[in-house]
Amino acid sequence: MNRIKYLDLFAGIGGFRTGLTNAGDIFLPVGWCEIDRYAQKAYRALYETEVEYFCDDATKIEPAELPDIDLICAGFPCQPFSVIGRRLGFADTRGTLFHEIVRLAEAKRPSYLLLENVPGLLNHAQGETFRTILTAIHELGYSLEWCVLNSADHGVPQQRRRVYIVGYLDQRLSGKIFPLAEVNGKAPRQIVPGRQGQRIYGTDGASVTLAANGGGWGAKTGLYFIDMNPDPLVTHEARCITARQDAGVCNHRGEHSGVIGARAVITPEREKVRQQGRRIKEPDEPMFTLTAQDKHGITYDGLVRRLMPLECFRLQGYSDEQFGKLVDIGIPEAQLYKMAGNSVTTNVVTAVARKLLAEIEKLKKEEENA
Repeated sequence: MNRIKYLDLFAGIGGFRTGLTNAGDIFLPVGWCEIDRYAQKAYRALYETEVEYFCDDATKIEPAELPDIDLICAGFPCQPFSVIGRRLGFADTRGTLFHEIVRLAEAKRPSYLLLENVPGLLNHAQGETFRTILTAIHELGYSLEWCVLNSADHGVPQQRRRVYIVGYLDQRLSGKIFPLAEVNGKAPRQIVPGRQGQRIYGTDGASVTLAANGGGWGAKTGLYFIDMNPDPLVTHEARCITARQDAGVCNHRGEHSGVIGARAVITPEREKVRQQGRRIKEPDEPMFTLTAQDKHGITYDGLVRRLMPLECFRLQGYSDEQFGKLVDIGIPEAQLYKMAGNSVTTNVVTAVARKLLAEIEKLKKEEENA
């Protein structure tokens, strides 16, 4: 079977690329496009790109300059469609970048398309936005399948629902990609690199809170100290951790209580916050969805701290080795958080790619046996 050559469009730090690589060597990157300079630097550090086509602006890609491709993968800019953002859709100029996918697909005629976006895309503008997207792709001759997939179902402890769209020119693939088989998720404790010590920073770079009486809210470290009892009785549900509309985390009748494992917390840097929904999850529940804007944390042994960049990368399925490469080239911490929040979850890409590949191989065998 010939290798599947692909263009990584709106590549970010290469979530699609990592996911496709993990799916098998049959996927061969031949070009990529990314406009953010920090993401470009990260992409080059993570992958061998010297012989590949590159353009920093999708609107400037000349199809004649592109090598032949079998697949376009793209997490086209999601802010215009996300319930997190302003929901301007195609009225926002970033929304028109979707049309670059259509333009390149029309010119290069790849056999497959693999696209990702936020689930808000499905009902934006009463469904007109999604209908426009499907129509534009279908008019090129592609059959389409789409499904909302949750990262928590594919081996990472994060609730991250995204709509995945698969297009193909071979009509025999119709209806064979979705649904996917799910795998067991992980609890937040599985991204914590060991028991947190008594220091502000662990030797592995993970920030921990000071375990000292009188630490207050940890203003100097940006972390919280919950239960000041030096010898708590550890229970499965710590009474000291409560979530209210007017106070995110407080020390409420928390004598002799603590936490086993880790719990997900959103906006951990705020002592008081007004928001709808929960800020703290149960020990075995997945993390909240990573975004480029929100800050996330975990409770651990009765303490609350922000997630470290390494842990955010783990939540998206990247290896520690990949994260280390970005640290080595000096990517700022703020950019690391942004990169993780903007990335596609690599595990989900791997799952979709493997299913697509399995169905392609079935068709090849049918042809050989015909």
